[in-house]
Amino acid sequence: MTPHRIFATGLLLAAFTLPAFADPAAAIRARDRALADDTAWNIVQSLTSEIGPRPAGSDAAARARDWGLAEFKAMGFSNIHLEPFAKHAWLRGAESGEILTPYPHKLALIGLGLSVPTPSGGMTGEVLVFPSLADLQNAPADCCTGKIVLVNQPMTRTQDITGYGTAVAARSAAHEAAKHGAIAYLVRSISTASNRSPHAGAMQPWAPGEKPIPAAAIGVPDADAIAYLAKSGPVRVHLNLQSRFVDTTAWNVVGEIPGSDPGAGAIVIGGHLDSWDPGTGAIDDAAGIAITLAAARLVEHPKRTIRVVMWGSEETGGSGAAYLEAHKNELSSIAIAGESDLGADRVFSLQLPAGAWDNDDIKPLRAILAPLKVIPSTVPAEDGGSDVENIHAAGVPVLALNQDASRYFDYHHSADDTLAVVDPAQLRQNVAAWAATLDMLADSAADFRKGMK
Repeated sequence: MTPHRIFATGLLLAAFTLPAFADPAAAIRARDRALADDTAWNIVQSLTSEIGPRPAGSDAAARARDWGLAEFKAMGFSNIHLEPFAKHAWLRGAESGEILTPYPHKLALIGLGLSVPTPSGGMTGEVLVFPSLADLQNAPADCCTGKIVLVNQPMTRTQDITGYGTAVAARSAAHEAAKHGAIAYLVRSISTASNRSPHAGAMQPWAPGEKPIPAAAIGVPDADAIAYLAKSGPVRVHLNLQSRFVDTTAWNVVGEIPGSDPGAGAIVIGGHLDSWDPGTGAIDDAAGIAITLAAARLVEHPKRTIRVVMWGSEETGGSGAAYLEAHKNELSSIAIAGESDLGADRVFSLQLPAGAWDNDDIKPLRAILAPLKVIPSTVPAEDGGSDVENIHAAGVPVLALNQDASRYFDYHHSADDTLAVVDPAQLRQNVAAWAATLDMLADSAADFRKGMK
């Protein structure tokens, strides 16, 4: 008998001391099937290759909507439907940037989502460099009048999202630059890579009364080059950023694995269907859709319904708020929620609501996840993903299967976010962690709201 079968048999015997609907052996089967299955890989390949980049509001977003419906049907999901919502969508146009002095040099540049465009012929200005966002915030109020501001703050590589959470504020610092009199804003890409690929991303929307200025990210080497040149004399840059807003419709695409007990509530999971446009959105977030779809299909006869949502507008916002609005009168029927949106690499820890690990139905999950090297974190889950933060704020508990993000921000939001950076072995481990967790939670009698503040 193999070690895995010995392990599974031991847990199966232990299950007889638990309530009848708690079946650790089923979770083990889901875990082990996931480790030998490439369903998730095939889904990522299909979405990235057949649809490609799919910003909300684009023609590709509508094709992705139809792809999602077809994928749910092909995989045997039930209650497949669309949940449309109005979207004021930002769409990219022609873009370019160039150093003019001290010598001509084309910049690797990409406009930031929700930015305003430059005049049609572009704009030219001298660059004022700040090594960090704090330096800009602490600068004299009129220091940037008539200048193009560059914040050249490096990002720290971390296994979790801490490095990104600290660095990403600089992506919205056009607001700060405008307050200091700047005519445009550049930011060193929020990236842990050293190549020239610029990394896209949305900035915070402009508030009434603010004076909007154009904003873009530039490749890490280009940001360093400008900073170096500026030490010796003026650096003049020409920017041309064209973008527009359109009023359109976006969609959350939904499918379910029905539970045997309608009164037990639903588990809401998923990934976001939209992506940025320089790459094909493989790890952000075709992988999240693939992981949750593949994992949900491996759960055996769940007591709770497992509802998978392909959220339609995460990158520029709106899908989480739309989901809350559509389901605000039924939040009490959602037992727990979580999103996969940090790539396709290994899961290294699982966070659950406070007190959940003490529940008899959940305790076997520690041993089930151990062969996957997933740590059962004692820190309660407080962030289940951006698309579930609205329902979380409204009282729905969340879980977090934390992925290794050590290399994620080398590729995130860039032209390098393609199928080539997805590691099939790590993707299978990720699905296995989700499948085992879902199997146990779906058959659990635990009330995940008990530990919420």
